[in-house]
Amino acid sequence: MSPHDQTTARPDLHRLRVAGVSFLILIVAILVYGMVSRAAQNSRIHDLTEAQAVPNVAVVVPSNVENHAGLDLPGRLEAYIRAPIYARVPGYLKSWKHDIGSKVKAGELLAEIDTPDLDQQLMQARADLNVAQANAKLSDITAKRWQSLSGTDAVAKQDVDQRTFTADANLAQVKAAKANVDRLVAEAGFKRLIAPFDGVVTARETDIGQLINVGATGGAELFVVSETEKLRIYVNVPQNYVPSVPSGTKATITVPERPGRTYSGTVESSAQSVNPSTGTTLMQIIVDNSAGDLMPGDYASIRLQVAPASNVLSVPSSAVIFDAKGLSIATVGGNNRVALKPVTIGRDLGAVVEVASGLAPSDRVIQNPPDGVASGDAVHVIGAPAATSVADTRPKTKNDHG
Repeated sequence: MSPHDQTTARPDLHRLRVAGVSFLILIVAILVYGMVSRAAQNSRIHDLTEAQAVPNVAVVVPSNVENHAGLDLPGRLEAYIRAPIYARVPGYLKSWKHDIGSKVKAGELLAEIDTPDLDQQLMQARADLNVAQANAKLSDITAKRWQSLSGTDAVAKQDVDQRTFTADANLAQVKAAKANVDRLVAEAGFKRLIAPFDGVVTARETDIGQLINVGATGGAELFVVSETEKLRIYVNVPQNYVPSVPSGTKATITVPERPGRTYSGTVESSAQSVNPSTGTTLMQIIVDNSAGDLMPGDYASIRLQVAPASNVLSVPSSAVIFDAKGLSIATVGGNNRVALKPVTIGRDLGAVVEVASGLAPSDRVIQNPPDGVASGDAVHVIGAPAATSVADTRPKTKNDHG
């Protein structure tokens, strides 16, 4: 190689070296930039994931304002007095005077029973009474005659005593025979079936010529008379509500066949005991039915105007958590960490529940706690705490009747 060629080759080699170093620096820069970008992206993803892992919650503060609520219960109307009429004497129905729906007065005749067997027994008993009276009269005359001779030696004292005791025994037979006649006469009075009180005939289960058996065990009821100007409703009030439903509590009644109309009633009495199988107390409501709109046996919907409870805190029903540990409410502490508090529910008013114990007025209650929330979980509170709405579901009675 000539000196000229060597001089020309040296600059080319230098340029190649510079280009190689520049390329290497570029590759390193790209790698460094990619690593830095990846680290920044991972950091942003981590921060976003952490932010998304903290749920957003809305909180409310418990309310201590009295809730006015109605308690809806099913019930069935019953006659204030219901008297099934049974036969006291056997026989055949001779006639009936009133059918179902008839209004009757106390003592009014409902039906008559033909009693041939009883009539014969009464005739025989009266004949037995006549015989007993004749025997008693004869023995009395005989005893008096013997007693008149008792002071002489014509009769023995034992014979006099015997005639006297015979007269007494025959007199007792007269009384027994007369009592038997009186009994049969009293039974004969039951041939006439009469209404025990003013009311309505709500059932007639017999007809002319039908064989009539005696009593409530062997024979069926013949009539039913019901007093319907007042009606009863028996309702089973849950144990938690019993203190809020004292005697005198007003009730609003509706029936399916009269939509849009309501009727007033009043709680008259309580069983004062809890049925262990249902956890309820039986209460009786009296309804004025002087207009005759309501019928015994009718299904009715009853709304009781429950007295408001005092010194209780109310929260939305959606805030209550029910799990294997029981009932609890999720609250948010000052560090935005969840604290689960076991609570006791006093009354469930639908959208609102009254908490009897376990909650403080200053607690921030999570309105809709996330699934699986646990004590110590971090949350993000959205907005300022709202106030719990007050329950006011008192029934409207502007269309009230009766």
